[in-house]
Amino acid sequence: MSLSLAQSKNSGVDSALFESIAKDVIDKGYSIRPYALPIKLTHLLSQHIIDLSSDKFKRAGIGRVQDHMINDFIRTDEISWIINDNEASCAWINWTEALKVYLNRRLFLGLFSFESHFAHYAKGDFYKKHKDAFRGEGNRVLSVVVYLNQQWVASDGGELVIYDKKLVDSVVSNYNKITVIPNFGTIVVFLSEEFPHEVLPAKRDRYSIAGWFRLNNCIANNLDPPS
Repeated sequence: MSLSLAQSKNSGVDSALFESIAKDVIDKGYSIRPYALPIKLTHLLSQHIIDLSSDKFKRAGIGRVQDHMINDFIRTDEISWIINDNEASCAWINWTEALKVYLNRRLFLGLFSFESHFAHYAKGDFYKKHKDAFRGEGNRVLSVVVYLNQQWVASDGGELVIYDKKLVDSVVSNYNKITVIPNFGTIVVFLSEEFPHEVLPAKRDRYSIAGWFRLNNCIANNLDPPS
């Protein structure tokens, strides 16, 4: 499957970037690509999330459907689900669709759909250590995070910490920590079932997109679509 030139321009398709992500996932199960999202798309998304009115954001919870609940001990961020109702969101959806097509062709993952939301972490907000999916429970396969913070410095905090059990430090724990500074346009992709991760408190407003590629599975005999 190939994308037209117009689609490529709109979605910022970058085969070299997609191939780098694919190779990272094969080798390590995760990919961290600083400042890698196409710059026009990054600026478009950054301006959109800043312009979103406060009533578009809702307190983020944990769990799905009937198990969904707000838990201030686990996470305190706000989110706004992304739908194709504006230029920025449509450009983002096009870009992730191109990535899905590439990864399916390259890695045979069977990715079917994608869901994502804008995330706003106010000063002091956090999301404690968790996994995006558990084996046999749900159908999230690949997590994608993109950061939309301009002029971010290490002292601003808000790092993403990924725990990799393949990099064992037996003195400290069963996992080694990979720390990602949420710099503008940085892309993080990882296998949803494999990597616990957390978001540390920031010292200023922190903006990002979090999304998940999913399989077309059924749970309790019901199709489990994005929500």
